[in-house]
Amino acid sequence: MVDILKPSGEERLLATLTSGTPPPAAGTMSGPYTAFFYGTLMAPEVFFSVVYGRMNPGKVYEDLHTFHPAIVDGYVRFRVKGADYPGIIAREGESVRGVYATGLTEANVQKLDHFEGVEYVKEEVNVRLADTGEEKAAPVYVYQHPAELEDQEWDFEHFKREKLALWSRSSV
Repeated sequence: MVDILKPSGEERLLATLTSGTPPPAAGTMSGPYTAFFYGTLMAPEVFFSVVYGRMNPGKVYEDLHTFHPAIVDGYVRFRVKGADYPGIIAREGESVRGVYATGLTEANVQKLDHFEGVEYVKEEVNVRLADTGEEKAAPVYVYQHPAELEDQEWDFEHFKREKLALWSRSSV
C-alpha cells in the first residue's frame, strides 16, 4: 500500500494562489456560478484567500459573493485522515450543513477546482437553503477515496479555532 502524502493547509493554499487578481472593472457584476461548500471554504477568509490571493480582498470583491447557510441531503461529512479538511460521500438518510455560495466567476471556479485537486470530483446536488427551505442546484466537491476518511465528523468550530490562521494566510 502506498501512503499518499497530503499537503498541509499552507501548501494547498499557496499552490492555488497566483500573484494577485486585478480588481473588477467598474460596473462589473458578480459571476453566474454557484457552489456548496462544507469544509474549509465555509470560512470567508479561506474562500477569499483561494480565489483572490488574500483573506481580506476588500469590499468591492466581498460584495460580489453571497453565502447562505444550507443543507445537502444524501451525503455525510467525515475528517480526511491526516488532514485539516473534510470529505463528503453519498449516504442515504444523512445530511451535510454548509454554505451555498453565489457570484462565482469562471476564474473563481478554476481556482476552486485547482484548490480541491484530484481528491475530489464535482457533482451537481440539490441544496436546501436553511432559512427559507428554497432548493437550488449547485456543484459540490465529493471526496473520491472513502477508505481515507475517518469515522468521525469534521468539526468546523475546531478548524476555525486551531487551523484557520494557517489556511487563511493570516499566519504567513
